[in-house]
Amino acid sequence: AGDYIFYTDWAWTSFVVFSISQSTMLVVGAIYYMLFTGVPGTATYYATIMTIYTWVAKGAWFALGYPYDFVVVPVWIPSAMLLDLAYWATRRNKHAAILIGGVLVGMSLPLFNMINLLLVADPLEMAFKYPRPTLPPYMTPIEPQVGKFY
Repeated sequence: AGDYIFYTDWAWTSFVVFSISQSTMLVVGAIYYMLFTGVPGTATYYATIMTIYTWVAKGAWFALGYPYDFVVVPVWIPSAMLLDLAYWATRRNKHAAILIGGVLVGMSLPLFNMINLLLVADPLEMAFKYPRPTLPPYMTPIEPQVGKFY
């Protein structure tokens, strides 16, 4: 979710992949916890932990000299609250909880993250400010010497 040059080249594709992966990560983890613990409010707890972990990763990359926006922290918490609400409303039917909660997360998380990603510093400008590192000499491809037999 944070590679500027990838995001610049493939913004829409990145957003779609980002949305599907983040929604799935939240729903699968939270539903797993809710089904096996039965504790409502677990999705919000899970989303909060993931958010804090991502803040730590963001801080680590920033400490390594990357731009502050290099790692984008997904907006999981509002979608997780909707998931918990769906779980609370469909407590007697776990399949409904998964279906309704999953749809709510799948529809809301991309919306929250679209707003989140629009606030990121201009990716194209950043791509030129922070170019990809060059390959070390041992990784540099050697051109084949075709047709030279001497």
